[in-house]
Amino acid sequence: MKKLITLCAMLLFVAQTSPASTFNDVFKDGQITGTVIDDTLNEPLPYVNIIVNKPNGELLLGGITGDDGAFKIGKIPEGSYQVVIQFIGFKKIIRDITITRRNSKIDLGEIRLEESAEGLDEVTVVAEVSTIQQKVDRKVITIGKDLAATGTASELMVGIPSVSVDAQTGDISLRGNSNVQVMVDGKLSNIPTAQLLRQIPSSAIKSIELITNPSAKYNPEGMSGIINIVLHKNVLQGFNGSVSTNLSYEREAKFNSSLNLNYRTGKINIYGNWSGNIAKNQNRGNVFRPENNSDQFFKFLDDRKSHLFKVGLDVYLDEKNTISVFTSQNIAKNSTLGQTDAFFYDNPSFNQQQMFIADGDNNSGQYNFNYKRDFSKEGHNIELEVDHNDFNSDNPVEYDFTLGGQNDFVEVNATDRVRTTINLDYINPLSEKSKLELGLQARLFNTNIDYNSTGDSFNEMGELAPTPSTIFDYTRDIYSAYATYSKTLEKWTYQVGVRAETVQVDALALQTDVVSDITTPFEFKNDYVELYPSAFLTYSPSEKNSYQVSFSRRVDRPGIGQVNPIREWATPLISSFGNQQLEPQFTNSVEANYTRNLKDRKGSITAGVFYRAISNEINRALFIDRSDVNSGRIILTHDNFDDTSAYGFELSSNYRPTSWWSINGSFDIYSQTQKGIAETLDAPIETATIDDIVREVREVDNVAWNFRMFNNFKVNKTLTFTAFGFYRGKNRTLQFDIDPMYFVNLGARVSFAEGRGSFSLNFNDVFNTMDFSGQGNLPFEQVILFEWESQTISAGLTYSFGSGKYRAKSRKRRDSDVKEGSGGVF
Repeated sequence: MKKLITLCAMLLFVAQTSPASTFNDVFKDGQITGTVIDDTLNEPLPYVNIIVNKPNGELLLGGITGDDGAFKIGKIPEGSYQVVIQFIGFKKIIRDITITRRNSKIDLGEIRLEESAEGLDEVTVVAEVSTIQQKVDRKVITIGKDLAATGTASELMVGIPSVSVDAQTGDISLRGNSNVQVMVDGKLSNIPTAQLLRQIPSSAIKSIELITNPSAKYNPEGMSGIINIVLHKNVLQGFNGSVSTNLSYEREAKFNSSLNLNYRTGKINIYGNWSGNIAKNQNRGNVFRPENNSDQFFKFLDDRKSHLFKVGLDVYLDEKNTISVFTSQNIAKNSTLGQTDAFFYDNPSFNQQQMFIADGDNNSGQYNFNYKRDFSKEGHNIELEVDHNDFNSDNPVEYDFTLGGQNDFVEVNATDRVRTTINLDYINPLSEKSKLELGLQARLFNTNIDYNSTGDSFNEMGELAPTPSTIFDYTRDIYSAYATYSKTLEKWTYQVGVRAETVQVDALALQTDVVSDITTPFEFKNDYVELYPSAFLTYSPSEKNSYQVSFSRRVDRPGIGQVNPIREWATPLISSFGNQQLEPQFTNSVEANYTRNLKDRKGSITAGVFYRAISNEINRALFIDRSDVNSGRIILTHDNFDDTSAYGFELSSNYRPTSWWSINGSFDIYSQTQKGIAETLDAPIETATIDDIVREVREVDNVAWNFRMFNNFKVNKTLTFTAFGFYRGKNRTLQFDIDPMYFVNLGARVSFAEGRGSFSLNFNDVFNTMDFSGQGNLPFEQVILFEWESQTISAGLTYSFGSGKYRAKSRKRRDSDVKEGSGGVF
């Protein structure tokens, strides 16, 4: 921590003493002044953009008006220029000026801006159709009213290119890999990802950013990259707000809603938000094993209730200093009523019937402080952010056995988790075409899990004994520094960077025998230093064509569920445990993208390829339960394996064939060689012994592909119909060959109150084709089928209210469209 404080002090010193660029050094004493007035209110307009352009349209200088509407821009060389006065919600004004030795100081006087209905609509009205744009280091999907009407973020993600959502668990993956970081406005949350996505209303989302090859500026965790959810921000003057609600139903009702309030005046912005999710979901499944002629039947009823509150304050101290604080509090109560039946048709004495009730109460809090200092040079700033998260949960599970001879028992998992992140970022535009970025970060993470059980389990000797209690404490502290440099050379732009990290991992599991009261410690430490370089090269020969190549090195650190030695979940024939000795896997990723803008602005096409070289791969290991080989029980865990690779191709497009029909489509295909440990029996299961267990490392070459198409049909100014189709091809895992899946969703949307409100009606999975099915042979032959509530009818309503004047300065975004304050649900 002392090292971090020292580095922070050094970086602050560099920022304060950094000289102006060489471009500024040649400026003369020319200057322009003036005052901007709101023509309707006859009041000064603060924070208006004043831009000085060269005759060819190239930016020379810029500034903003103060609280009194006045501005002064100096150091303007001799010559002729265009001064652009613009502010969202108002008509733009352009003034031509000429700076000479005799006329070096020009007063533009009082400039009165008139409101622009067109500009105001851009602020207050969401676009009808979602769009996809390939930027230098990310793909940005701007959410229109078509996707905003889907219900929740989890449901919206199904329509996002390259993203997959497990409809049962809510787990998310990118490019076929679940090692992905999900952020909201550039911030991680201690709320479990699946729960978080179900709580965010789709109408609250402004855009989804897929950062598949992040630069050195970003946290390098997540092999497949970062999914950043950018929420709408309220930047309107006065009191404003919005309300949304959505109800869907098949067998059980699902209800989510949100309320956003914002008051902005002068130098102060105050906001508060609430979102709620109340839902029940039925899931069912079947696993058939031919080798012992057995069936497992699963029935689950999930009951989720969650509420999230957020309040925040932005204070604009002056033109150069901004302070922002917010806190969000999440309260969730989740329960699952489940039944698992195992029937052995050739040996009914093995039959089991298990009922369980799992109650999961969890609470989390986030506390954020941000200070930003802008220097005199445009774009030159330093920003400090401190973000603290805490999370606690209590998850008792009651098991009731009506068949199988086992005794009823109760398990309790209590979790406390704390994450603190400190960021210090410095940006210095060295010239008009080059930029230097430096930063420091500390990520301090700790989790403590306390497990107790009243039941029995098999010990290492194969004997049934009381289940030991376990306390697992895991600490991971990461200190990092990064530097990136970017430069534009006519049609070429490049960026290079490197991130250095030192990591300290301490894990301690204390297992206590209930009978003897003897505690056995299991300790694991892993300290390492790594460098993560990145490079980007972009070539734009014209406005219609753009080419981009990038490289980055990333890391996948084991998650808590992968290293936690406490049993994660269990059925009569399957149990899942973590591996405390698991080490990180590293990925070197290269990708190339091409974007073509179509004629007459009818849309664009983006194509890309990527390749990943993966070392020390983390994957599944499947073991036969040695405590009872003849039972057919399986132990699932994780382990590290040798090097492997993955590659893929992606194609996405926005296209508008006619004025009333628009299409968003995407196709992606991935190939990866997966390695894992699997055990099989070299004898019939009825007579097999431990000596008959055969262990081997298996390799599976998996090729998976997905196709999505979203159609938007605009009947008139207020009525729109939508049709969404999805197809997922056959793919393979270490355990299963998964069958193809497809579905079709239909919807209609009506706008009212001059675009302030909209009502939507959707019918999902029209042909009832969504399920998860497949076959497997590791470690036993299996046929699986799982289904859930997919054929739902949903209705949604959104409405915005309040004043409609855009006047105040929004907090500047960090990490180029990643971090932004004020407003939003989270």
